[in-house]
Amino acid sequence: MGKSMSVWYLAAAVFLTALWAVAAELVALPIIPSPVLVVENLAEIFMKHIAIHSIYSLWRIAAGLFLAVAVGLPLGVLMGYFPKCDRFLSPLVYLTYPVPKIALLPILMLLFGVGESSKITMIFLIIVFQVVVAVRDGIRAIPKETLYPLYSLGATFRDIFFEVLWPASLPKFITAVRVALATAISVLFFTETFGTKYGMGYFIMDAWLRVNYLEMYSGIVVLSLIGLIMFTTIDMIEQYACHWQYKQ
Repeated sequence: MGKSMSVWYLAAAVFLTALWAVAAELVALPIIPSPVLVVENLAEIFMKHIAIHSIYSLWRIAAGLFLAVAVGLPLGVLMGYFPKCDRFLSPLVYLTYPVPKIALLPILMLLFGVGESSKITMIFLIIVFQVVVAVRDGIRAIPKETLYPLYSLGATFRDIFFEVLWPASLPKFITAVRVALATAISVLFFTETFGTKYGMGYFIMDAWLRVNYLEMYSGIVVLSLIGLIMFTTIDMIEQYACHWQYKQ
């Protein structure tokens, strides 16, 4: 991350913290504690209580993302490069993609139980469709004339994939992952309130039920930081992998 971007992130954090402090002063109720008190509480309980919950949440997101890329990337390549595959698979994708994934949670819990499998599968289902569509559309946008010289030179599919298809679809692929992660984190919060004692969703809701607003806000801050870390990581990967987009 560049120095200028770090300054902007810091400015945004200061601005949001200032709004939070003003709201706490105006409301003057325990339901909106001062950010200073929340930070002090977070520093006190992070290693004792929150760290393990954040590790569980990160693991679930990372596992779901890995599975979604492992399945969605090959499918997107097949659908984008081979018209017959696209004609066969597109109806299946279009019929299942619009279904709200959170509505499938009861089914996933019946099939996989209330443990890790159902939560990771939910994250997988949220991300995989966006990966498939993004990679397919990125490859389909490549003019066919671009590939003809490669065919005439005897290029294999492996050569075409690494030299043309992957670079062309990579920006849309990264954008799709970035958008899907935001939804995945939101849904993960909901799924972690069922059948588990670990995860940021469980920690926040447990603190709310115990009317411990300092711990509740501490959990919200950590969940926000998890999102920030993941998004900035994706931005750095994009700047490295798609460096041609950032050249002046």
